[in-house]
Amino acid sequence: MPSTTPARRPSGLHGPTLHGPTRRRPTRRRVLGAGAGLFGAAALTGCGIPSAYVDEDRRSAPDRSESEKRLGFSNWTQYIDVDDDGGRPTLDAFTERTGIRVAYTEDINDNDEFFGKMGPVLTQGTDPGRDLMVVSDWMAGRYVALGWVQAMDRANLPNVTAQLDPQLADPAFDPGRRRSVPWQSGITGIAYNRKELGREIKSVADLWAPDLKGRVTLFAGLDEALGLLMLAQGADISAFTEDQARQAMDLVQRMVDSRHVRRFTGNDYTSDLASGAALACQAYSGDAVQLTAENPDIAFVVPEEGGELWAESLLIPNRAGHKRNAELLIDHYYQPEVAAELAAAVQYICPVPAAREVLAASGDREKAELAEHPLLFPTEEMRARLHSMRDVGSAERPGLHKVWTRITGV
Repeated sequence: MPSTTPARRPSGLHGPTLHGPTRRRPTRRRVLGAGAGLFGAAALTGCGIPSAYVDEDRRSAPDRSESEKRLGFSNWTQYIDVDDDGGRPTLDAFTERTGIRVAYTEDINDNDEFFGKMGPVLTQGTDPGRDLMVVSDWMAGRYVALGWVQAMDRANLPNVTAQLDPQLADPAFDPGRRRSVPWQSGITGIAYNRKELGREIKSVADLWAPDLKGRVTLFAGLDEALGLLMLAQGADISAFTEDQARQAMDLVQRMVDSRHVRRFTGNDYTSDLASGAALACQAYSGDAVQLTAENPDIAFVVPEEGGELWAESLLIPNRAGHKRNAELLIDHYYQPEVAAELAAAVQYICPVPAAREVLAASGDREKAELAEHPLLFPTEEMRARLHSMRDVGSAERPGLHKVWTRITGV
């Protein structure tokens, strides 16, 4: 069960204490590289598997929603509200209101692994065994590009239309969110030990200061690391060029050559920061609560030149047999009252801004404090510095990945 012990206020953030889970959440933003497997690499590059792309007329299946009041939902672990009896209140409320039962499965542990599992099923046009799934937006871009997910019927999504955060509403990989809807969101920024460093970090350039030599970690994943690095060089990451990506990687190469970068990490950056082996690192806002609960000297900052805003989104896979039921569940989570309950439990950025008012008016002190926390509901000043990165395209990915792999050694 999630801990109910109050967490300390994150250093460097002007917001209240967060309460609730303090367990480590697994990272959900990992690069699709050589380790993704032959199928994944071939599908993304367009080589070797000409049938990977699925035409529009092969994506749908007869919808059994009316006769079968059920749906299957695949999600990550620890990514939904849970009560003391092990129930999931927001899902239970949906079933009570609609009569639709949800087979909820926490069977996504890694974007790449799940992609490899779903690829053969979706290209062959067989039943995917689920009607709804959550993947990181950079991976969602591949599903959309390959024609592996269905367009949603907006008539079934009135709450999404009315309540979706405008800053998440029009990603480059899915203009207008026709095939994806954010589940939760987060920021890639910088975490650092302010006490040990003895000063504040305000920009990515501060990572390269001499007193941080050998004490900085960066993300090992191209899709994870690149956005923040390009923002630091003035690039528009929603429309960056390959040259801009290579310029950012050139800087990292120089930092590696001078032994300024300690190492490249996955989610294990948190252990380096906690132990003091690293003093500053690329980090996710979703980890900030847990990091600062364990050490209040650790701060999380959105750099002056900007941070990367990302989301993990709901998708309806091809041939799903309960499409309308899945759309009704998506829309259920865009009711501000439901979104507020989920946000209070998982403590990521909520994609429904109106949920903030629900929490503020809840009459519960701890929930009311959550309404003021910028890592759940970013301030306008913070929002002005958040940018969403376009997907690394299939044509440029092999070349960029080759360079990045050489730099990181991963």
